[in-house]
Amino acid sequence: MSDTEIHKGLAGVVVDTTTISKVNPESNSLLYRGYPVQELAEKCTFEEVAYLLWHGELPTAEQLAEFETLERSLRPLDPRVKRVIDELPTTAHPMDVVRTAVSVIGATDATLNETDGITDRSLNERRAVHLFAQLPSIVAYDQRRRRGEHLIEPRDDLAFSANFLHMTFGDVPELVVVNAFDVSMILYAEHSFNASTFTARVVASTLADLYSAVTAGIGALKGPLHGGANEAVMHVFEEIGTADKAEAWLDTALAEKRKIMGFGHRVYKNGDSRVPTMKAALDTLIVEYDRPDLAALYESLETAMGERKKIKPNLDYPSGPAYHLMGFDTAMFTPLFVAARITGWTAHIMEQLASNALIRPLSQYVGPDERHVDER
Repeated sequence: MSDTEIHKGLAGVVVDTTTISKVNPESNSLLYRGYPVQELAEKCTFEEVAYLLWHGELPTAEQLAEFETLERSLRPLDPRVKRVIDELPTTAHPMDVVRTAVSVIGATDATLNETDGITDRSLNERRAVHLFAQLPSIVAYDQRRRRGEHLIEPRDDLAFSANFLHMTFGDVPELVVVNAFDVSMILYAEHSFNASTFTARVVASTLADLYSAVTAGIGALKGPLHGGANEAVMHVFEEIGTADKAEAWLDTALAEKRKIMGFGHRVYKNGDSRVPTMKAALDTLIVEYDRPDLAALYESLETAMGERKKIKPNLDYPSGPAYHLMGFDTAMFTPLFVAARITGWTAHIMEQLASNALIRPLSQYVGPDERHVDER
């Protein structure tokens, strides 16, 4: 056996540099291009944050207006994308629908055939905006078709979050709901070299196109140990039922060595810095929808988990019930994550391509020594 140190899951391994985001250990704040995410969520729109992640600076008023005009023009679904979505069974997980739709968008992008079409920064910026604009249309339509409802076309007079909710539910909800949704998009937009982002960068490092890298990221995000956790939180809430049953449920789950979704994070040791901002947004929704029962259940499970395991919630814990109150079906929660994280993924893909090296780690072989068929 070699004495090579193995880093299972690449834990603790630094594989590259990035200028996009970091967790500041001094303040325990997640920074996007240096800005604390809680400040961005309080003072900026999701469109401004998307621009920041792609370009490194917050937009001027003129830059924002130009970006918004472009994004709004790219919202309508291509009929070919809609036809493919219509052909997929409603028994398929919504993440499978999103992944397939992104592949179709990529397959119809003629600019990939141009010279340097895969690595051209300006083309990739437009592709990023295109996916940013298309994902709400895809996710909203998929929820509606599963309910037997018709497609609602996007509006070009609404900002990202208001339009997303309009396409999903048929009207624009109260401002408190739109603001809470916008906050969730900002908080989910980026998180350094997480599993899906690293997957996207690996694929980009082969000089596959941006859509291939995003599709791979979607596949990674589907897993319950990554993006699927916000769905799992609502399943836990449904399983518990009411606040008075939370402690007994948790004791049984821990005795069965179940993983309690929505708690703990590999990066944060003193609690996920995004949680207070999302919890504040959730609190506004609890008031708006008059759901003190949900607040009580949330608090009971969080308190019990803290007492028994000393583990704090991560972003998925408040975002799951927030999306539930807004009216999204639980299976749509991870596609909502995709609609936010497309900004971070594409920022990382473009950063990878700007100074590319094929990502190809080594492994330590621990199988049988060399042997031969005739020696059996």
